[in-house]
Amino acid sequence: MGIIGIDIPELNEDQDIEVEVKVNGIKKQYNYRVEIFYWEECPYPTDDRVECIRQLVKNYDQNWDLAHIGLPTDEYIAITFRKKRV
Repeated sequence: MGIIGIDIPELNEDQDIEVEVKVNGIKKQYNYRVEIFYWEECPYPTDDRVECIRQLVKNYDQNWDLAHIGLPTDEYIAITFRKKRV
């Protein structure tokens, strides 16, 4: 699948995003969810942030796939998930 970057006006916690696109006249809809995870909330606390992200993604709702990992800050990381097609 190709990737197109879309600016989102504000990064707030728990955003649900619906995107409708037309490719060669065929309309498709995609659903995304942006979640903000705070480092202190890692399921198994560790100083290894990569391991923390692995845990967060592994334990996330199985109806959603990882789409994008944002730039981390000292407090949190924003992760975008794409809803699986049924």
